[in-house]
Amino acid sequence: MSALCMAVFFRGLDAEELGAWTRAMLESGEVLDLSETPGIKVDKHSTGGVGDKVSLSLAPLAAACGVPVPMISGRGLGHTGGTLDKLESIPGFRVDLSVADYRRLVRNVGACLIGQTSTLAPADKKLYALRDVTATVDCLPLIASSIMSKKLAEGIDALVLDVKVGSGAFMKRLEDARSLARTMISLGSAMNRKVTALLTDMDQPLGRAVGNALEVVEAVEMLRGQAPEDYTEVTLALTAEMLVLGGKAATPQQAREHLLRAVADGSALRKLKEIVQAQGGDPRAIDDFSRLPQARATRDVVAPVEGFVTAIDTEAVGLAAVALGAGRQRVDSLIDPAVGFTLLRKVGEPVKAGEPVVRVHYNNEGPLKDVQERLLAAYSFGREIPASRPLIVERLE
Repeated sequence: MSALCMAVFFRGLDAEELGAWTRAMLESGEVLDLSETPGIKVDKHSTGGVGDKVSLSLAPLAAACGVPVPMISGRGLGHTGGTLDKLESIPGFRVDLSVADYRRLVRNVGACLIGQTSTLAPADKKLYALRDVTATVDCLPLIASSIMSKKLAEGIDALVLDVKVGSGAFMKRLEDARSLARTMISLGSAMNRKVTALLTDMDQPLGRAVGNALEVVEAVEMLRGQAPEDYTEVTLALTAEMLVLGGKAATPQQAREHLLRAVADGSALRKLKEIVQAQGGDPRAIDDFSRLPQARATRDVVAPVEGFVTAIDTEAVGLAAVALGAGRQRVDSLIDPAVGFTLLRKVGEPVKAGEPVVRVHYNNEGPLKDVQERLLAAYSFGREIPASRPLIVERLE
């Protein structure tokens, strides 16, 4: 198998070979049957970024608009955060539900967010271990088949891909992000699943919160119509694609109108509370943020000069969060759900010398000096406003 991984790395796979490879991985374990849930089941997959709490607001939004959302998510690793870690910062929230409970909640609540089970695409876990030791982790066909085999095993009918591109993404070049998206769309087609992809900007963290409980707060604020514009826009764009695939809207624009109504009338926020309660969490934490984990203290990182924020090294911000305890360097690392950052200034925003640009929420002073230095180094300042980048870089189907 190691030799085969190396061969795929150097020679690639054509469409037919990749389809057969992915199908074999998919069929190595259980493929969930959600046919008892009426409607088109749609999930979203993100390739990972910093401050990417989209799933926390997207799932209740889509479910509130009538699209069933079966979502099997991952944990944070390296500089990127994980949906499961964010959800578990809600007191009592369980992501280790049985397959029977998963099916029941998708049917009765309209959404369920759980962790990977050992019975779904087990070949992927073994292949990943081999890829790790054979230096074939960064292999496009192997990345695409890994993602798609796990997603299709969930029992979905359609999938929206959020392929991040930029300094905080795994795909830092647009061409690589585009190739990965096209490969996964082609794989979906070979498996009779409709797949749409948005390439979205990850050249700076999404929103202003980085860290598990802090990101839950921002996700709730999005469902109240009070979140940062970039996070709101990316969430609405991705969820709109889900509504179109789910047959609840004819166009993304029409879907967007449905979504804005679900925010305005409170149904999306009520759906989040319903999901939290159904998965063992405390729904009171959605209204009362003091029930979420709270950091002991805060410390500000200040701008050394007057001007504008011209760039943020997003991967460096993610690694600073790991150093603070908000993320993990190894799969078995423990995380602190309370710690993280509030980005008080982002790219294009003005700042005066001595003004705070990042607020660090911390419990342990040990890594604080290192974290502050990393954050300051991640920020670039200049005298002119930088050119703005589109949030939605490209749409592929």
